Amino acid sequence: APADPLTPRELEILKLIAEAYTSDQIAAELTISRRTVDRHRENLLAKLGMRDRVELTRYAIRRGLLDP
Repeated sequence: APADPLTPRELEILKLIAEAYTSDQIAAELTISRRTVDRHRENLLAKLGMRDRVELTRYAIRRGLLDP
């Protein structure tokens, strides 16, 4: 199996994005800056070849990152 392209921190942020947290909420939850959250989101989109939050959410669902 290929190595996971995402770091544990990116997976954590992806999960919160998919749960409809705003950048400010993610920053507060993880005690990081909003700018850092935005950078992680950009990296996620680039690594996965996606364009927006909707595609990231679909990916998170397929990965099983969200609780039913």
